[in-house]
Amino acid sequence: MKITTTIEFKDEGAMQVAKRIANSLAPDNLTNMHTEVKDDSVCIHISTEKITSLIATVDDLLMNAKLAEEIAEDLEE
Repeated sequence: MKITTTIEFKDEGAMQVAKRIANSLAPDNLTNMHTEVKDDSVCIHISTEKITSLIATVDDLLMNAKLAEEIAEDLEE
């Protein structure tokens, strides 16, 4: 069975930051992940065979996104 999910970042005021973060995370994408950057949102699509793999992937992705956001904020100061 294939399990799929999409994480969407959508915030008009923070789109530039979201795009930079998504682009910085994209090189770490696994073969089951795809990042899509649009004008009004950033979507990360993930598909796995096991729910535990999906949970671990989302957890890693969100932790890396948090770190990237903190670095981006520090660089803006």
